[in-house]
Amino acid sequence: MSQLNKAVRSTLALWLLTAFLYPFFMLLCGQIALPFQANGSLITNSQGTVVGSALIGQPFSSDRYFWSRPSTVKYSTDPEVAKTGISGASNLAPSNPELLKRIQVEVARLKQANIQPTADLVYTSGSGLDPHISIAAAQAQVRRIASARNLNLAQIQTLVSQNIDGRFLGIFGEPGVNVLRLNLALDALQPKS
Repeated sequence: MSQLNKAVRSTLALWLLTAFLYPFFMLLCGQIALPFQANGSLITNSQGTVVGSALIGQPFSSDRYFWSRPSTVKYSTDPEVAKTGISGASNLAPSNPELLKRIQVEVARLKQANIQPTADLVYTSGSGLDPHISIAAAQAQVRRIASARNLNLAQIQTLVSQNIDGRFLGIFGEPGVNVLRLNLALDALQPKS
């Protein structure tokens, strides 16, 4: 009976520790040390309305905005996809006709918009939710946006330069541009006179 009593007490103590105390402690640490990240890295517009997360990309199709890279899951904005909240790549082989057709469509769309195709404007990311594009992909879109918004090229070039996210800890990954943040900064620009 004493063994059973010890087992029950140990189980309750561990349950209290792992189910309540530790999660509460981690939640508290996150809210104190990194509140922006702990709450989903949410980005707000100039009116204070949440428009997205810095961690999850969004589709942009207007000529007035920088375009994100293609997504096989449509950035979970499709109602059918959003129900499950999936992420991932298409897993199509390089020789798959469906993949080749999708790439040809993307390249044609970019060329029609007078944008030099870059890898990240043609190929999807592994998660399908990548919020960043390369600096080259952002630069390739500058002329189209300047024309659509009646802005000076130098204004947009400066904006791209100001919104570059460097390597993590200075060594991991490649520099890139968060498309949502860049488009919000773009909305704040005034047209040339």
